[in-house]
Amino acid sequence: MKLCSGVYDPEELAALGRLYDGAVNALPPSMRTPENRTAIAKLILERTAAGEAQLARLTKLLITISPKG
Repeated sequence: MKLCSGVYDPEELAALGRLYDGAVNALPPSMRTPENRTAIAKLILERTAAGEAQLARLTKLLITISPKG
């Protein structure tokens, strides 16, 4: 993914969806609130808009904190 105009192709959407699902699943069940889900989605979209390097760092962080990481 490169700097983004806010329009994503199907492959990018699928990757963002997997990243979102992984982030939500990394949270303890008690923290999987609608507010936290929204915050995660916003963070992913903000980092994606900032560029591939930001998204790569976010992905590494989420993998690190994941219980399966």
